[in-house]
Amino acid sequence: MPKPLLDIKNLMTQFTLKKSVLPAVKGISFTVEQGETVCIVGESGCGKSITALSVMGLLPKNASIASGSIDFNGTELTKLSNEEMRKIRGNNISMIFQEPMTALNPVFSVGFQLREVLINHMNISKREAHKRGIQLLKQVEISSPEKRMHQFPHELSGGMRQRVMIAMALACNPDLLIADEPTTALDVTIQAQILELIQDLKEKFNMSVVLITHDMGVVAQVADRVIVMYAGEIIEEGDVESIFNNPQHPYTEGLLQSVPHVDAETVTLEPIPGSLPNLNDKITGCAFHPRCKYVMEKCKKEKPSRFTMIPHHKTTCWLQEVNRDDPKKVIN
Repeated sequence: MPKPLLDIKNLMTQFTLKKSVLPAVKGISFTVEQGETVCIVGESGCGKSITALSVMGLLPKNASIASGSIDFNGTELTKLSNEEMRKIRGNNISMIFQEPMTALNPVFSVGFQLREVLINHMNISKREAHKRGIQLLKQVEISSPEKRMHQFPHELSGGMRQRVMIAMALACNPDLLIADEPTTALDVTIQAQILELIQDLKEKFNMSVVLITHDMGVVAQVADRVIVMYAGEIIEEGDVESIFNNPQHPYTEGLLQSVPHVDAETVTLEPIPGSLPNLNDKITGCAFHPRCKYVMEKCKKEKPSRFTMIPHHKTTCWLQEVNRDDPKKVIN
């Protein structure tokens, strides 16, 4: 069996403050196979983006990887120097950031920023980089690419800016593309176009994609496998059909119940009560128990074990002990 392209084991990332150390990612483990789309889903603050920035080696100054390993195609990323990591970023792993207006430099043209990526990573001339930049804009279906090369980010629509970000991320044909909320603030039509574009390019270049989102509708559209995070931990993981048809963690169930169904006669959304705990909150037992409608005494006292119901579908929830003989419908 071939090794996964990305293999993360027991990753712990923390923030160092003046008087305390706050864990943001708490010992998570997962893999990404070649050509696979893995969606990491959860509320804002659950650790999704910090996980991605840990892989990219782009953590804030007050954050660091405390322990664990990140194996990318046989290379241990946590042991690389900044210079070595720069060679992997862009060439082998690329990232689309959440807000293109802040990720793109407003004082440089689109062409300049595309050329800079290509010249730095591919060691080609400015003229060759310009031609390649035009090709990349065509590839992401931007109209009049020659004209766009001379324009500045503020002259483009939100959808066009996001396409420029995708073009920059794909400039060096990476093996892994990480997309952090790539459709935030875009209208529904443009959102669908961007997601379709990422899927088409993934299949064309046999890339692996890690898509970070809080939108279960997006997950249903593009995911092969789903990782659900809560309070810095992975609380459920499985293939997309298994997660949607048979969620085994109350938090996953809550996320799915908060998504409207267009074919329903009446739309009734059931919100998850409460809010995500702060990084400095000390919660005994399961981190979700203060918000859980199925909470038991054991949930308040003991951290749940990791249960496997069917192959490739795992969860950390004490409800799995309620009916171990028939785990198909523990929750619903």
